[in-house]
Amino acid sequence: MIKKNQTNYSLFGLPEKVEFCKKCVESNQRFMGSTQLNIKKNDKKLGVSFDSEGVCLSCRYYEKKENVDWKEREKELEDILSRYRKKDGSYDVLIPGSGGKDSQYLSYMLKYKYNMNPLTVTWAPSMYTKIGLKNFNKWISNGFDNILHTPSGKVHRKLSQLAFKNLLHPFQPFIIGQYNLPPKIALQYNIKLVVIGDSYQEKGVGGNIHSEKKSSSQLYAIEKKERENLYFGGVHISDLEKYGIKSKDLNQYIPLTTEKVQEYGLERINLPYFLNYNPQNNYYFCVEKMGFEPNPDGRSEGTYTKYSSLDDKIDCLHYYTWFIKTGRGRATEDSGIEIRNKIITRDEGIALVKKFDGERPKKYLKDILEYLSLDEKEFDEIIDKFRSPHLWEKIKNKWVLKHAVWK
Repeated sequence: MIKKNQTNYSLFGLPEKVEFCKKCVESNQRFMGSTQLNIKKNDKKLGVSFDSEGVCLSCRYYEKKENVDWKEREKELEDILSRYRKKDGSYDVLIPGSGGKDSQYLSYMLKYKYNMNPLTVTWAPSMYTKIGLKNFNKWISNGFDNILHTPSGKVHRKLSQLAFKNLLHPFQPFIIGQYNLPPKIALQYNIKLVVIGDSYQEKGVGGNIHSEKKSSSQLYAIEKKERENLYFGGVHISDLEKYGIKSKDLNQYIPLTTEKVQEYGLERINLPYFLNYNPQNNYYFCVEKMGFEPNPDGRSEGTYTKYSSLDDKIDCLHYYTWFIKTGRGRATEDSGIEIRNKIITRDEGIALVKKFDGERPKKYLKDILEYLSLDEKEFDEIIDKFRSPHLWEKIKNKWVLKHAVWK
């Protein structure tokens, strides 16, 4: 139990001593990640680990990448693709994506370099941005078949409202959908291989994909008995009817069963295991090959980059909620990756974090408030409930971080 006079406790069970990586700008407050359909109100979180030298495991991951034989890895990729490549003209690989730089790069490489016939699949954003929709259409116009799934606006909006109020995680319904839809589409089209272009090892959590097996059959599947004990927006599935959501409204959000995935023989591979690339290179590649366009504002709110997460008006709020809960936001994420890729120095990263991290959403705030059915006062009250006392203090009626990488 928390004592009333205790003013430095961690709201999410994260380390009360805040530390920053000695090589990049990452904080030990970064969530390791959670199984989205198991998150309950007031859940405790695990933070990322640093080694004995004070270096985050993602920086160590990048050191290991320098010793990888990428030519040999590409041969491994070609061998896998040759097993799944079909000769009858039907789809042989499924690519989940939004039409952003990473999914465009991934689909281009598989189709035009490795001669696969991909089907792309997209879970629609909550609220498309103009630039997001424009890039999505360019992706398709460059020769890619796509299935765009747009969930019930009423259901998705209610789930987003619950996730914001209960978890300060308005992006959760989208994450659930984009994870669990692709395997179902793969089954419908008799596709056995799913390829993704994201590697969490690169984003603070560490680990070493290069010492692990190159593929996984675990496509966010769950045991059949678990389907009755799922949580959406911190609410148990059995209680969602109180909010006008019936179980049949959740079909596309609920994962396949483990038994189904194993029976069908679905395989998933992570492209970063086989090809050495980074977000900035993907951006330049897609500008040249696909006509991809960056953020017309010059940069995205909360960071200095202009080419990532441009699709959804809620993206800016998603990263802002990170900042509120952990004290590290979108600029920390972006600069950490660019430091590890030797694009910028740590000192440059620190300056960028100081200047841009934690910007309050402004451009789409009116749309966000309307979508969440809140006024600005209610919005701020919910935000402030998730400020952990070990990270935040109020000085002269203004919230201030107690710890920052530049301090």
